[in-house]
Amino acid sequence: MSRIVLVGALCALGVSGMALADPACREDTVHLRGDWGQAVFRVEVADTEEERAQGLMHRDSLSPSAGMLFVFQKTGPVSFWMENTLIPLDMLFVDETGQVTHIHPEAQPLDRTAIHSQGDVRYVLEIKGGLARAMGIVPGSALRHPSILQDGAVWSCEGGS
Repeated sequence: MSRIVLVGALCALGVSGMALADPACREDTVHLRGDWGQAVFRVEVADTEEERAQGLMHRDSLSPSAGMLFVFQKTGPVSFWMENTLIPLDMLFVDETGQVTHIHPEAQPLDRTAIHSQGDVRYVLEIKGGLARAMGIVPGSALRHPSILQDGAVWSCEGGS
C-alpha cells in the first residue's frame, strides 16, 4: 500500500493525527513498517516491573496515535490480562530483533483470561483495539525503537528509514 493510500485510509479511520515513519529514533516514539505501509505511535515505555504491572489500567480512552511499549529485561514467553483495563487493546508481541511475531486483537476490557505471547518475545506494544486489523498490521512487521537490541535488529535506529 502506498503512503498516500495509507494516509487516506488513516484519515477515513479517524486517525489523521498518526504520522508516517519519522527517521528520528526517540524514546517516546515507535515506528512500525511492513507490506501494509508505515505508522508511528507516540508511546509510554513500561520498562520496570511496577510500570509493566500498571500498564494501561484504569484509563478510559487511548488515542489512535498512542500506545504503550512494554520492555522486558530478557527474552521469553510473557502473559498479559485485562483486569482493571477499561478499553479494548491490540497486543503486538515482538521478538528481540523487533519483528512482530503475534498479534492478539481487541483484548476485552476487565477480562482476567491470560493472553499469551505464543513464543519468546522481548517487547509488547499495546495500541487501540481494532487498529492493527484496520491498518493491516500483521506478524512479520518490523518495529523500531531505541529499546530494541540494535545488534541484529530488523530495523535499527542507526539504519534510518
